[in-house]
Amino acid sequence: MANQLLQQAREFTKRLKQKNDISQDDIDKAKNAISSAFANSTEAEKELLQQYQQGLDAVDSHNS
Repeated sequence: MANQLLQQAREFTKRLKQKNDISQDDIDKAKNAISSAFANSTEAEKELLQQYQQGLDAVDSHNS
C-alpha cells in the first residue's frame, strides 16, 4: 500500500511541475498524497517524500 501511495505522490508532484495553470485544488491533492504516503513509508521513502514536498512547496510559492 505504501508503494502505491508513494507512486501517487510522485505522479501528483510531477504533473504539477509540468502544468502552467495550477489550481489550489491541484496543490492540495498533491499535499494530501504526500501526507498519506508519509504515514506508512520506510525511511528511504520518507526522504523521497520530503524531496517531493520541497518541490511542491516551490511550486506553491510561485503559484501564490
